[in-house]
Amino acid sequence: MNLKGNIVDISNRRIYKGEITIEDHVIVSIEEKEHDMDHFILPGFIDAHIHIESSMLVPSEFARIAVRHGTVSTVSDPHEIANVLGVRGVKFMIENGKQVPFKFNFGAPSCVPATMFESAGAEINPNDIKILLEHPEIKYLAEMMNYPGVLFKDDDVIKKLAWAKHYQKPVDGHAPGLRGNAISKYIEAGISTDHECFTYDEALEKLQKGMKILIREGSAAKNFDALIDLLPEYYNDIMFCSDDKHPDDLIVGHINELCQSAVARGMDVFKVLQVACVNPVDHYKLEVGLLRVGDPADCIVVEDLNTFKTKQTVINGEVVFHNGKSLIKPISFSKVNNFSCHKKKESDFGVASTAKKIRVIEALEGQLVTNEIVEDAIYSNGNLISNIKKDILKMTVVNRYKNERPVMAFIKNFGLQEGAIASSVAHDSHNIIAVGVNDEAICKAVNLLIENKGGICAVSKEEELVMPLPVAGIMSDKDGETVGKAYSQLNIMAKYLGSQMHAPYMTLSFMALLVIPSLKLSDKGLFNGNDFTFTSLEV
Repeated sequence: MNLKGNIVDISNRRIYKGEITIEDHVIVSIEEKEHDMDHFILPGFIDAHIHIESSMLVPSEFARIAVRHGTVSTVSDPHEIANVLGVRGVKFMIENGKQVPFKFNFGAPSCVPATMFESAGAEINPNDIKILLEHPEIKYLAEMMNYPGVLFKDDDVIKKLAWAKHYQKPVDGHAPGLRGNAISKYIEAGISTDHECFTYDEALEKLQKGMKILIREGSAAKNFDALIDLLPEYYNDIMFCSDDKHPDDLIVGHINELCQSAVARGMDVFKVLQVACVNPVDHYKLEVGLLRVGDPADCIVVEDLNTFKTKQTVINGEVVFHNGKSLIKPISFSKVNNFSCHKKKESDFGVASTAKKIRVIEALEGQLVTNEIVEDAIYSNGNLISNIKKDILKMTVVNRYKNERPVMAFIKNFGLQEGAIASSVAHDSHNIIAVGVNDEAICKAVNLLIENKGGICAVSKEEELVMPLPVAGIMSDKDGETVGKAYSQLNIMAKYLGSQMHAPYMTLSFMALLVIPSLKLSDKGLFNGNDFTFTSLEV
């Protein structure tokens, strides 16, 4: 196969007319040659940190959509399915991804369960990490969220880091807000990246201390605007990532959107492409081609270097996307799951109290962090209830792995005026999480997900809308277009119920994420992420 076009040579910072010859999946020659083509050929885009599960698609279906946007590879942490199914879940992701021509690079999840303060469906211990890292398919030790364990030398954490060092595989970080001596100790433990920076100064300090910084623009957490001005000086040490990309957003775009935004700000296109294409290959030692003779034939053809609209995607010499059509075919597979709780009663969501003030989680649009605020309590028949006028709504987390009483809290900024929304995508343990205006609506939403053994739903008095997620309770067995449409319809219904959030379900899914400060809710209670302790709902 031959490709003609304007060839983008990132390392030598030049663009020239040429022809690429591909034989047996490899680039065998690149020659300067005159032609009348006006498109550009460049290495494919790489998402340097993503949880494929967040797309609610299995890997094979994620690939079918991602190649439309010029993505040829991902650095993928299967942490979400691992919290549901352990090593069995990691193996499912690897095997499913192998069925399609796309370069998934999975890591060994380092924190399963993510914390001791919630109930997950599985555990991955240091010996499991050793076994996973032995395999060539496992490219790195995935994000070390347990930064207190690193700083205080937790035995299991140190063993996991030691196995990564033994197999000479990089370790991804996760240390939001960690600064000063603490981040220095974290880096000294062998942790080389962070995708959780949410301020310029934090990212700058970590870069200056030797970390690679991943600029994240996902469906919930959006740090591009805060960090992108670091790129012109630190382009050798920065990568682009999504972290979490919901299906409706994936349909629209991927890493190509970050490139477009960076170039639109006047940034040097070669530096932008260094970040988007080259740096992940070098850091993680990926078997992904960079448009060099002898490399695997992984490249994309784009209309221009402003929009990066993809005309063709080639992986290992195979055309997988051409003129608007993905050539990756859907595959059949056996579903895996872990869902073992019974339906709840409305009375299970009651909160008897005499408190005058209550702690409230303040959700922040576009952020994983939360605030803690204090509000007046209101009652009905001796039970705390939602204050719809002040947008203080009841929230619950329900253990989906065994029968336990729901745990309750209150949350601000979801804006619902009626009904409830719920999800079994609830980081990191993926129990059921729901928010609603009253106990009846919350119970209805929770039970709808229990009936389906996982999913996302919205309910009102008149209507129920549910998208089942039968693969581990977090992924669909449907095609990306169907899932994207269903997810969009759920967002529309959530907004019909009163939510003003751009991504209400994504935001909801992170309100149980205990490794991100400040106030969060797990199935074991309300958690203060600043001092690593449970706290009372009442003030």
